[in-house]
Amino acid sequence: MTDEKIIQTDMGTMHGTTTNDAHPVVCLGIESSCDETSAAIVDSNRNILAHIIYSQIPEHQKYGGVVPELAARAHILAIDAVVNQTLARAGKNINDIDIIAATAGPGLIGGVLVGWMAATGIAMSTNKPLIAVNHLEGHALVPRLHAAAANGNDGNTSVDFPYLLMLASGGHCQILLVRGVGKYELIGQTLDDSAGEAFDKVAKMLNLGYPGGPVVDARAKNGNPHAFAFPRPLCDKPGCDFSFSGIKTAARTFLERTPAPHDDEFINDFCASFQAAVVDCIINRLNHAMRDERVCAVAPKTLVVAGGVAKNSAIRAAMEELAAAHNMTFAAPPMSLCTDNGAMIAWAGIENYRIGNIVRAPIAPRPRWPLTEL
Repeated sequence: MTDEKIIQTDMGTMHGTTTNDAHPVVCLGIESSCDETSAAIVDSNRNILAHIIYSQIPEHQKYGGVVPELAARAHILAIDAVVNQTLARAGKNINDIDIIAATAGPGLIGGVLVGWMAATGIAMSTNKPLIAVNHLEGHALVPRLHAAAANGNDGNTSVDFPYLLMLASGGHCQILLVRGVGKYELIGQTLDDSAGEAFDKVAKMLNLGYPGGPVVDARAKNGNPHAFAFPRPLCDKPGCDFSFSGIKTAARTFLERTPAPHDDEFINDFCASFQAAVVDCIINRLNHAMRDERVCAVAPKTLVVAGGVAKNSAIRAAMEELAAAHNMTFAAPPMSLCTDNGAMIAWAGIENYRIGNIVRAPIAPRPRWPLTEL
């Protein structure tokens, strides 16, 4: 397999809010927790010097979701080329790198092991500090590397601690109070499915392909959000927890009543109605979170969304409106940094290195690793 076939995406150089370190720390970050093999070189002045992602989506599309064994094998085949081409794109050799960071969990353990062992080997052979990054912390901290407004403008929105975070992806859906690096307080979480999983499952029901989130979002823009009466689970209950399985079940029930084929108008209306229900649930729970005594005691000034679901245009717009209503600033990573990527791991590595969180003894990667355990 040639490098040209392996490398799918190169996002180039971006600049965030510069801290102007006279001698910036340069980190090589490696991410391999699911279906992207990614590496990036980021410095402590918030510059992304190079960033490459190999996406495995074509390998998994035929199955309608990620197959862990295939994902692990693809990581093995791609990891060397991804790291080497990232260094080359940045014009660096390994001696120019100060620290090595890699995802050590949570995730599909086969993939996590590939990236972690590659990083461990590089760190040991070069005698450089190694940082074990929690994948969720990568998502939680990446808005501090580079944040943009909901309208898609890649601005230099500053995200300072503390902030209120909505972390939503294919596997997780949480509201967190972020007090600092390694300091996370869980305010609410899904009791069943994640928002991203619900999007993917509904897309699969409609035969729209994988991943489902982006296509549902696109189809919803041309649909009527009031065409179907989807439930809003827990929205009449106190607390900040989510539930998305009922919305997914309602979708299946609706489709069983109107079997395929479905015309474009039906699909667009269905996606719009489903998405509107998900957005309403998220905003309802965030409203409750903003009134939670733990959040009020800290009074965060910024509302942040991160994770793959942060690419959803309706969720970003609704959260920006909610933030304004509460006199808060809204921040989100640019679209290119919402899904799993090496830049977020490199930046989390730098943030942890600054406070002395480096690997000092062998550790075992973890398929489950809650942020609250940090």
